[in-house]
Amino acid sequence: MTYSISLQLEEDYMRIPVNPGSIDIKESGNSKTYDVAGLGEINVIGSPRLSEISFESIFPAANHAFVVGKHQDPYSYLSKIETWMALKQPVRFVFAGSTFDINKLVSIERFDWHEAGGAVGDIQYSITLKKYIPYAARKMEVQAEESGKQAASAQQPPRPDNRPKAKTYTLVKGDNLWKVAQKLLGNGARYKEIQKLNGIKDSQLTKLPIGMVVKLP
Repeated sequence: MTYSISLQLEEDYMRIPVNPGSIDIKESGNSKTYDVAGLGEINVIGSPRLSEISFESIFPAANHAFVVGKHQDPYSYLSKIETWMALKQPVRFVFAGSTFDINKLVSIERFDWHEAGGAVGDIQYSITLKKYIPYAARKMEVQAEESGKQAASAQQPPRPDNRPKAKTYTLVKGDNLWKVAQKLLGNGARYKEIQKLNGIKDSQLTKLPIGMVVKLP
């Protein structure tokens, strides 16, 4: 099966040079069981846990025929991944296959590597990624009650944005839908709305042409 794997943090892009033999995807529930008088044990189904993706491969020292894309020093891949982990920011995982695609934000949960024995300079590694859901803290305001006690009140609704919004946007060098959604819609996670509105497939997200005009929601 022909496929490609890449990781991206904003405009910093890395394609996996040697496709792994397999990719493990872990989906699990979050159910709890209780003993109820007269009923016995019951199962309460909770929200599903965040999915995990893991695989292992090599960063080759030599430019073998099976290397995908431009060959690079294996330690440059290590440096990039370790830098991304230190930044504590989610990265985008893109799997483009012949039968299905995956495109989602993930956190790098674990990254293990060592120099391969018998293949001087090759780096063997394993990596574990976890699905990331963007979130933001809500501001709380404290108001004094007549009794002198204070109580927290929920954040006031944000002011409506009355600024006129563009209806279309022309892609320039370095753009991707996440960046466009962040800049023009105020939230990068809304890239899916732009993708759906313009009929863009997941497999096309990493190769959108410069000058392409996209409609905005």
